[in-house]
Amino acid sequence: MTSRQARVWVGVTALVMLVVIGGLALAGRDDTRPPTAAGNAATGAPSASATPSAPPLLVPGRPGESAATRAPDQVRGASTPRWNSLDVWYVRMMIPHHEQALEMATLAPDRAADPRIRAVADRIRAAQGPEVGLLRAWLSTRDLPADVPGHDHGSMRGMQSAEAMRQLADARGAAFDKLFVRMMTDHHQGAIVMSTDLLKVGADQAMQEFATGVAVEQSAEITRMRALLTP
Repeated sequence: MTSRQARVWVGVTALVMLVVIGGLALAGRDDTRPPTAAGNAATGAPSASATPSAPPLLVPGRPGESAATRAPDQVRGASTPRWNSLDVWYVRMMIPHHEQALEMATLAPDRAADPRIRAVADRIRAAQGPEVGLLRAWLSTRDLPADVPGHDHGSMRGMQSAEAMRQLADARGAAFDKLFVRMMTDHHQGAIVMSTDLLKVGADQAMQEFATGVAVEQSAEITRMRALLTP
């Protein structure tokens, strides 16, 4: 081997040694590093940083209340039904309550003198008739009976007595109009109180929306009816 070949061989050997030493240094440094987000390549196990915590969710409050933030695991999915005994009670009470309003409204076409009273009665029938069906369906989908054995529906807020209903049925013309407005106003006010109470204690979202609609719409209807009798 010539001296030139010897020098080349020594240079190549030194270069190889440097590469090997550098590789070992890098391997040792990698062993001391924490697992990356991709996890351990050898085992395929995900690292803790691979599942970052989800951001909090904004949950709307009840009417009149501000929204609040909740952790995702504290918020139930929309498909999970939520209701309580107070929702059930409200639905069961509102069915006969609506049915009496429909009974009063059905008297108006043949007895009211003012066509505007008849128009109010028509709106009540158009709105509350389907609502009774909605309330019954709410109970049916939960396998709950609509009737409450032994309960006196006449004790509910706004419910009119059997004698008052007979007087309304016997009235005609302007006398009917005045009695209808007085009785229906009292009846609506009872439904508003019942609905407002549910908004404070109910859990079912559909009933919260229903009760809000009853409170708003019947409040407006009271104002319209009273305006009809204002001189």
